[in-house]
Amino acid sequence: GIPVKRTRMLLLVSASLVTGAAVSVSGIIGFVGLMVPHIVRMLFGSDHRLLLPASLLFGGAFLMAADTIARIVLAPAELPVGVVTALCGAPYFAYLMKRSA
Repeated sequence: GIPVKRTRMLLLVSASLVTGAAVSVSGIIGFVGLMVPHIVRMLFGSDHRLLLPASLLFGGAFLMAADTIARIVLAPAELPVGVVTALCGAPYFAYLMKRSA
């Protein structure tokens, strides 16, 4: 058979590297497109008829909230919105990876 623990760890590291590559290419705001569908799936289930529109709405709402927070925190200066999305997204992805491992 195959070594299950080793294969699981290899797949976990590979998924993390692919996620990191996607974020590095699309920018940290693209992190929203990776994070929000997972959250919406946990809230509403995996029915794509509901999942896709809900992801669209929740992603837009999340990004607007992150932008508002970024503008308010250091007023009159402005914090990059990517910092706020990263502060929300990094712990969530750590939770997802720990849960699935």
